[in-house]
Amino acid sequence: MKPRNRFEKAVLAESKKLRPITKTQSKWAFRECIDHFAYRLPKGRTTCMDCGHSWTMEKPTDICTCPHCRARLQVRETFERKIRQKQYFTILTTCGEYQILRMFLLSVEMEKGCKATSCVIEIGQYWWNAQGRKTIIAVQRVLGKYIDTFSYCSPMAIRNDNEAYRHISYSPIYPKFKATDTFRRNGFKNDFHDIAPTVLIPALLSDSRAETLMKAGRTGHLKYFLNNSRTFDACWQSYKVATRNGYDIEDISIWCDYVDMLRRLGKDIHSPKYVCPTDLHREHNRRQSELRKQREKEEKEKKRQKAIENEKRFHELKSKFFGLCFTNGTIQVHVLESVQEHLEEGVAMHHCVFDNAYYLKENSLILSATIEGRRIETIEVNLDTLKVVQSRGICNQNTEYHDQIVNLVNANKRLIRQRMRQTA
Repeated sequence: MKPRNRFEKAVLAESKKLRPITKTQSKWAFRECIDHFAYRLPKGRTTCMDCGHSWTMEKPTDICTCPHCRARLQVRETFERKIRQKQYFTILTTCGEYQILRMFLLSVEMEKGCKATSCVIEIGQYWWNAQGRKTIIAVQRVLGKYIDTFSYCSPMAIRNDNEAYRHISYSPIYPKFKATDTFRRNGFKNDFHDIAPTVLIPALLSDSRAETLMKAGRTGHLKYFLNNSRTFDACWQSYKVATRNGYDIEDISIWCDYVDMLRRLGKDIHSPKYVCPTDLHREHNRRQSELRKQREKEEKEKKRQKAIENEKRFHELKSKFFGLCFTNGTIQVHVLESVQEHLEEGVAMHHCVFDNAYYLKENSLILSATIEGRRIETIEVNLDTLKVVQSRGICNQNTEYHDQIVNLVNANKRLIRQRMRQTA
């Protein structure tokens, strides 16, 4: 891809000045980035796959040292003669004012009796200027079965960042770093603290918050914030309040979650009273409980609003049955006459008569059976057949009055039929 602006043109020109990888760097990659084996035959004949030297190993073991090249090897008992390995690695270097992360592919072929041969191919380079602006120079990525499928013969050119280059950038990094004066001034001291270079480098170059955390030695907090950028933005002011008051945040993820709950509860997240709790875990659990109650309250309000909206439709469907009631002397059965009554019935009886909107079903009539005002069971009658579909007590369980209630409703089906005929 052709450079699109002056920055990319300058980077592409500077990239041609980069030196090839050194022998020392190649040796490090061979030594540290791949596995090293000794192939042993069942009778004890063992071969170092690094240098090709053979010797007899009387007793099998998991690890050994080659008597010729002194390489530490994993012992594998096998008749195989060849092995191929590939591994990516990276090098942190500079060119003028630019900070660069170079990415390479190491390919190694090993064969019994021969010295291992290796080949290093440069895949790409991440470039950052002093302000943290980024561009990538790399070989072309092509479609293939794997994420890292490249056209190795393509020229190094400006490319769009993608998951393949990001994946490679997390590979092992050569331990001798070259860093720009700006990068070191902003807190880099030859340690990435288990943060991906492609994340830490632009953050230190362009974000004063990252510089502050790095220089303060709060690398664990920095790692969390860089991996959660929205949380970084949302909690930074509260974080500054906490640190200014000498508060020690032992668990940054729990603390950020706690601050987020405070915000949703409408608390002042810039007040030390809230952001510096004595017992973080206890306060976290307390606020979590408050938030749960708030959500339940909001859900009830939504249900109430929904009931108001559906009241008109319910009235159109079921008003002809309003006032219908009957009794056998002990049990009283009456029609539920509003959506609110359906809600109250569902809450009291712990079932889904309201949640499943039975009040809007055209062929269903919901009645409530009570004894001296105490709810016993909720009854559903099918208006097409006038049969009791179900009669449920608390938590959908049948009560001792179940059969009496069903018989009482069946005995008064004519009353329901009369109401239907009056408005037919």
